[in-house]
Amino acid sequence: MKLLEVRGALQREANKNKTPIQELEIPKLWILTPTASATLLSGFRAVQGEDWLPGVHFMAEYLRTAIVAIHQLPQTLETLWLRILGRGRVQEQAINELKALPSNHPFQKATLELVYNLGQNLRVNQNLEEDDRELIMRLEPLYQQDREQAKQEGIQQGERLVVENLLQVRFGSLDKELSAIIEPVLALSPEEFTPLLMQLSREELIARFGRQS
Repeated sequence: MKLLEVRGALQREANKNKTPIQELEIPKLWILTPTASATLLSGFRAVQGEDWLPGVHFMAEYLRTAIVAIHQLPQTLETLWLRILGRGRVQEQAINELKALPSNHPFQKATLELVYNLGQNLRVNQNLEEDDRELIMRLEPLYQQDREQAKQEGIQQGERLVVENLLQVRFGSLDKELSAIIEPVLALSPEEFTPLLMQLSREELIARFGRQS
């Protein structure tokens, strides 16, 4: 096996240099599988790892290999991304948890980006398996919703900068009173608030929008 060849090469090099081999220098193979029966795990002599989450099973030490049975992983945020790669109810539960996260949660954004990129790569390679196709189809609406929200947030941020810049240009600075009218002003469209900010005096702006803050 390749891993044993690697171990042998590292050991020979260590003996040559008279330095002990470090286990961390030897690569470990991680096998991710949606399901793994007790018979399969027993056949590979894979046992639950001590101080590891349920579902992480290690083979004999020299094989440097672990099997991650996705269906056995606990339902935690740390395992969410792996469980999305599962099947059936496991995957469905993980997707529901992903949807339930706040829209600005970094884990949701990162996961959607990873799955979207995976889908793009698979489409380019024209090698889309049924499980992959189903996962991408289920997450596509959530990804598009995330993109639309990001677009809207960008537009809103741009409008805020326009309002702040117009107020600063006209009145020299943004004091407490002028800062307080920004949110009410942003309730209007750019076509509505731009002429008002250009034409109304400071007192008129505060009188008109200050009551709404």
